[in-house]
Amino acid sequence: MFGSPDAVKNYLQLHLARKPQEEFAVMFLDAQNRLIELNVMFRGTLSQTSVYPREVVVEALRLKAAAVILAHNHPSGTVQPSRADEALTQTIKAALALVDVRVLDHIIVAPGQALSMAERGLL
Repeated sequence: MFGSPDAVKNYLQLHLARKPQEEFAVMFLDAQNRLIELNVMFRGTLSQTSVYPREVVVEALRLKAAAVILAHNHPSGTVQPSRADEALTQTIKAALALVDVRVLDHIIVAPGQALSMAERGLL
């Protein structure tokens, strides 16, 4: 069970921070915020990844997830979200809301650091 953004950030840093290309992952959670599965859904280049919200919805339904935490890495080393990151988060949040799946956070990781968009009020 993930009870705090710091626990999630640490977990995601272990899995994504040192990847040489951008990867977009989703933590699918049950109703008690227990991890069902961490799924790296999309892989891209050094500076971008194509993400398809429909595929996130399909996987959430398949896993019977109650909530998700979105995550991706920035190989460049900065964790500041771009406007595209913010827009994508809102698009996925709206798509998942249609099937009653909550988006709890979007975490951006890089070696040695992580940013919670929820903590920054960007969710």
